[in-house]
Amino acid sequence: MKLGIHLPQYGRASSPEAIRAVAQRAEALGFADVWVSDHVVQPAAQRYPSPHLYEPLLTLAWAAAATERIGLGTSVLVVPQYHPLQLANSLASLDRLSGGRLRLAVGVGWSAAEYEALGQDFSTRGRRLDEALEIFEEVWTNDPASYEGEHYQFSEMRLLPKPAHPIPIWVGGTAPASLRRAVEHGSGYQGISTSPEDLARLVATLREQRPEDDFTISYRTGWDPQGMEAAQIRDEAVAYAEAGVTHVVSAPWRTDGEEWIRSMEMLAEIVRPDPA
Repeated sequence: MKLGIHLPQYGRASSPEAIRAVAQRAEALGFADVWVSDHVVQPAAQRYPSPHLYEPLLTLAWAAAATERIGLGTSVLVVPQYHPLQLANSLASLDRLSGGRLRLAVGVGWSAAEYEALGQDFSTRGRRLDEALEIFEEVWTNDPASYEGEHYQFSEMRLLPKPAHPIPIWVGGTAPASLRRAVEHGSGYQGISTSPEDLARLVATLREQRPEDDFTISYRTGWDPQGMEAAQIRDEAVAYAEAGVTHVVSAPWRTDGEEWIRSMEMLAEIVRPDPA
């Protein structure tokens, strides 16, 4: 099982120094990748997540500049809140600048108030994500590129530079549309807040159509050895592995950069990461 760690991108633990230090220590410990979350804005009445949140792609660029080989991931990037051409350009640039280290977990998001503030239609976010994923493939592959969809259309557009490698895209969510999207457009699936038993059923459904070994099954969790028993983490790791998970992204609960690193070091001892 490969193991990734969320960067201290949010809340009281977040700072440029903490983000850099965690990325460097994660690379030294053998973690597969470092991850960020995505919220453009947070309504004042919304209690989750922390409104103190560094922009995700800029945060990954900062982490990439401080490291040499560790992977960079988004969990999840709320794609329908952006124009797909602008986002495709930013992602391609980040992948090229980092030497081909980017991977994406994408989703539709859940905050209608965020969508409203951004002038985006909440009700069409799923269909727009489908089109965005098709657009990514088109503009990252072809030059010039054209697309004709319900929500987006363009003809003979150039987007350069291309990504440094085929960017893996893992689709998050538990709705039937999310599973269909993972099968049709993704190179993997990322679950969250799902029991091993329920996740095993989802994985079985996915594997019927995507049995290939390089279709990744990822799971995001909140393992933090400073707030959980090591035995619980080991047991959960075994249970999720048996459910078919091949990659875990863990997000510590710490409010201090040094404590974040301590939780990460302890986790690497409990769940020894496979080589990236």
